[in-house]
Amino acid sequence: MKALSPTERDAFLSEPHVGVLSVASDDGRPPLTVPVWYAYADGVITFFTGTQGRKARKTRLIERAGVLSFCVQKTEFPYRYVTAECTVVGAEREPSVEKVLAVTSRYLPADAARGFAEAETSNPTGTFVLFTARPDRWSSVDFAGE
Repeated sequence: MKALSPTERDAFLSEPHVGVLSVASDDGRPPLTVPVWYAYADGVITFFTGTQGRKARKTRLIERAGVLSFCVQKTEFPYRYVTAECTVVGAEREPSVEKVLAVTSRYLPADAARGFAEAETSNPTGTFVLFTARPDRWSSVDFAGE
């Protein structure tokens, strides 16, 4: 077991894994933890909330806290994971199709990814938010040597 180098970490995060974010909750509840599609480029993580006009509790919590934890893991051997403590540095309510496509194209076929991005950006409801988070502290493990 060893930590990933920054180059290995960046390559791992560039693969289309599902991320899991955690953000402080309110009303004495535990942190909210949810899976999200994400993109990783230029040292920042982008992901969205509030799709299809649905209000997302996580949107309010992320905006209030301004920080979150993010985890990505590989569930097949050799196991790997990366976690990051992040500062939220952007919240776009009317992002461009290209910015949304940077996320959706990692998980959907090209036509479906574009259709999703265009649908979300063509009729802004105020609930769709593209967040950008800057990792401040990293932790990672690679179990390849186990």
